[in-house]
Amino acid sequence: MTPLPEPLVRVTDLKTHFPIRRGLVRRQVGAVRAVDGVSFTIPRGRTLGLVGESGCGKTTVARSILRLVEPTSGHVSIGGEDVRGLRGGALRKLRRRMQIVFQDPYGSLNPRMTVRQILEEGLVIHRLGDAAERLSRMTTALDRTGMPAATLARYPHEFSGGQRQRIAIARAVVLEPEFLVLDEPISALDVSIQAQVINLLVELRERLGLTYLFVSHDLAAVEYVADEVAVMYLGRIVERTTAGELRRESLHPYTIALFSAVPTVDLHRRRRRIVLTGDVPSPARPPAGCRFHPRCPLAEPVCRTIDPPQTLLGNHVVHCHVAARELGAAGGDARLASERMAAALVAGASAAIE
Repeated sequence: MTPLPEPLVRVTDLKTHFPIRRGLVRRQVGAVRAVDGVSFTIPRGRTLGLVGESGCGKTTVARSILRLVEPTSGHVSIGGEDVRGLRGGALRKLRRRMQIVFQDPYGSLNPRMTVRQILEEGLVIHRLGDAAERLSRMTTALDRTGMPAATLARYPHEFSGGQRQRIAIARAVVLEPEFLVLDEPISALDVSIQAQVINLLVELRERLGLTYLFVSHDLAAVEYVADEVAVMYLGRIVERTTAGELRRESLHPYTIALFSAVPTVDLHRRRRRIVLTGDVPSPARPPAGCRFHPRCPLAEPVCRTIDPPQTLLGNHVVHCHVAARELGAAGGDARLASERMAAALVAGASAAIE
């Protein structure tokens, strides 16, 4: 087996809590635990997909890594640089190495600026080259994203959503970063355009040696782009493994339920839809024990009182009391364990609905 490259991105026990304040003196009475103890690494040149339902905290993780939102605690390093410990010019210098493509191509581009001004802004801030060199960098970035040089003189409103997202990607890569956060980069685009943008991102990663954090709720897109996938629920990662294994060998009940909702033409991978009952608990008042237990048909008494530790099961990192026992009962066969858990989840979910 070829050894993985050294991690470019290392996140350890990241927490981002937003205070809840009340009263005339705005006294803090609690906190929304949007991100509550997330850890992972991304090897150089690889892609980590971060998936989960809306409100699970995946976008907050992405923005906390880049310090667009200030984390409450934890450690983040990019290329060996302590992101949380940097200030002023040192942080500005690091920002050139880490860029982001936002979800909304209509809101992320300033409508009062030409494409040239949008792309040149970062180059000016980081003092990269004279006017001629900046022009060369901008035309190269546009060419790499499939946009002509004539784009520079036009305004964002003159382009379609897919073209705007290409411009946003060009703005990110014009600085020649090492690490790129892709925050739901295709969710606001027409389905006919999504595949084109996905293929562009894969091509840029291979061509420029980029490292991606791909945030999305589109499981099929994440499977295609990512090398490894982390599944988030209520501010925490509940399962992490390779993209190829996650669908067919999921070991966390929440992951199994998520993938049961993804359409597939492969009869061997098709499963009955698992409909989870109940609402996601508030991140301001997360439940004791396993955070998924109020909605989990397989929950046991231990799940309601003890937070499941991180457990390495084969190639999976799982936070689940039930998964380890089921894998043992299946003789270590992750696919068999996943199928058994899926069948139990279908039966349990059906009983809960009835």
